[in-house]
Amino acid sequence: MESKTENRINECISHLDIAYSYQLAKQMETHKTNPVLGFRTAGSDAEHKTGDFLYEEMKRIGLQNVTKDEFWLDSWTFERAVLRFRDQHGELHTCQMGAYQTNFETDGFETYDLVYVGRGTASDYEGLNVRGKLVLADINQRDEWWINYPVYQAYLKGAVGLIAVQTQGYAEIDPRALNAQDIAGPEYAPAFSLSRQDASYLKELLCPEDPAVSHPSSVAVELNASSWVERNRPAYNITGYLPGTAASEGDDRMILLSAHYDSYFDGFQDDNCAVSMTFGIIKALIDSGYQPRYTIAVCALAAEEWGVCDSKFDWSTGAWNQVFRVHPEWQGRVIADLNFELPAHAHNTRDAIRSTYESADFLKHFCENIIVPKEAYPDGLTVLAPIETWSDDFSIAISGIPSTVNDFSAGPFMETHYHSQYDNEEFYQEAVYRFHHELYTRLLVTLDQLTLPPLDFSRHFLAMKSSVADCLAAQSNAPAEVLEEIPALLESISKVCESADLLYEKIQEINNPTVSADFPMVSGLSSKLLHIFRKMQDYFVRLDWQDAVCFPHTAASQNLCHLEQAVHALESQNITAALEALYEVDNNCYAFLFDEEVYYHFTEYILHQPKDRLMWGAGRILHHENLYGLVQRLKELDQMAIPGSLDVEIRRLEAAIRRQQAYLKDDLHYMKQSVDKIQALINDCLETSSHYNKEKNGENQ
Repeated sequence: MESKTENRINECISHLDIAYSYQLAKQMETHKTNPVLGFRTAGSDAEHKTGDFLYEEMKRIGLQNVTKDEFWLDSWTFERAVLRFRDQHGELHTCQMGAYQTNFETDGFETYDLVYVGRGTASDYEGLNVRGKLVLADINQRDEWWINYPVYQAYLKGAVGLIAVQTQGYAEIDPRALNAQDIAGPEYAPAFSLSRQDASYLKELLCPEDPAVSHPSSVAVELNASSWVERNRPAYNITGYLPGTAASEGDDRMILLSAHYDSYFDGFQDDNCAVSMTFGIIKALIDSGYQPRYTIAVCALAAEEWGVCDSKFDWSTGAWNQVFRVHPEWQGRVIADLNFELPAHAHNTRDAIRSTYESADFLKHFCENIIVPKEAYPDGLTVLAPIETWSDDFSIAISGIPSTVNDFSAGPFMETHYHSQYDNEEFYQEAVYRFHHELYTRLLVTLDQLTLPPLDFSRHFLAMKSSVADCLAAQSNAPAEVLEEIPALLESISKVCESADLLYEKIQEINNPTVSADFPMVSGLSSKLLHIFRKMQDYFVRLDWQDAVCFPHTAASQNLCHLEQAVHALESQNITAALEALYEVDNNCYAFLFDEEVYYHFTEYILHQPKDRLMWGAGRILHHENLYGLVQRLKELDQMAIPGSLDVEIRRLEAAIRRQQAYLKDDLHYMKQSVDKIQALINDCLETSSHYNKEKNGENQ
């Protein structure tokens, strides 16, 4: 016999209309800033009109209290970028180009000299005069460096703009593919994107395969472009609600469904299908007559792809504003966020729900009962943790809202179709889309039946314990004042894991469907659990210089390993090996390839910008080891036949090691204090849950 919950889930699933979701995704392509390529960008007229359309659609399908939640950002409008030139045979080529979030305006076609600068590093400009010219550069953003570095390098060299060609990493599906990414740089350094095919004709002129063939240093091209950025402009997150029955009892908790509606090109997968899936799921609940316990909020988020000038953390702008500025009261009320990205394509043979550590155990148990269609995912379904910075769920999670996302970041689609004009309905997979509708409808209703947010804090601490143990092994030769911090931290982690396990058992007991729930009695406990979750994000979630999620001690620990490797290499007169080690320290890989001003700009704008420009990245990168001068010196010495004494360079590295050891000691001490604070909060929850169980047991006797 099916349970009441299972009956409710199946009734909701029976009302899913996948054709509705698909058509809605296609309708979202209507408004665009570039009539040829698409683009629905942050704060643009196309984004505003699409938001208005979604606003009306929310009301039409039955959501209540629909709002346009205004916030302010830096807007970008890209109308056109057309390049015209003649190849070596005199044939005229007219090429559509993509663009980045920068300023560039022409009055129709204007003529420029164009210079090829290889990979666009500082050394590639040697012997070239690019002042007042366009430059053409090859980039691989996945495996080498982000677009902002060669763009700013070109700007400093006097170029009027850079045209980037994605050689690998992204847009690999076709030689005609264009690519778009967040610029992570200033709007006054212009940049465009050209396909590999179109670029090949220019390269034939500027750098023929036969070196004996004479070639010009530049060629004349014509550019007709309109791309502009405006600071401090309005944008709108569109939010609608399906009220919960618990609200009448004073329980104002919520569950959030989220996806972003801005896009590059048509954005069919990224993220039209995700937005339309949230609408499809909530429409099925409404059409089936389902009455949720908790209010369900559906939020179409603006400006996920980009929304703030000259910031490393320039994406997820709409989500960050929604939970930190527009609706800060959601913190402590929203028990879960189901965020969606690119859900109508199988990114691997195995599907995955990616979540914060704290939700992983609950989700693994949930997934055990899921039947996965082989035509969608032959290898089934798994759970991954922690969340990454690729999507809006990170901004939402650090606000104190437990978040998930359908995993998408590691599949081949990201290298082939993602952020290109080939993200279209041609690669739509109906079986995958249907499965995700059903999977997340089931998860949504399951969450709605719970009394408490299913948060297992021990998962986060177990990952931390493993990381700290690795640090101990790696730093066995560190000073005693550093090493003495680790045993006490490990002991505190072990104790808090035990307490967290007990707390999760209590949560599971209270969430048992056979146990009657007194909402007012447990609402205080729910708030306390969400408060602990928020503090876990505040205390322990940090980022490295490549935007990967890590623990507070991780950066210093890893830096020390690389610095010590470099010292040992120099002691053996192996400069090449030393440089290879230093390449891995913080963001010093860029010290090898770009001018100091480029390196300095993209370091300082992380460390010394206001929090409102850094948004979700504020305070999550705390230390930096500047090795620019040392790297340049070692590169020079590496070219010498006999480099001579390296004592000075070794002493500089030893000073860096001492700084990093001090950072590590402070980080470990901070973590010990923070773990103890979480211990106290968990103890308080255990006491509250014990009182609750005693009262319930008294009622049952």
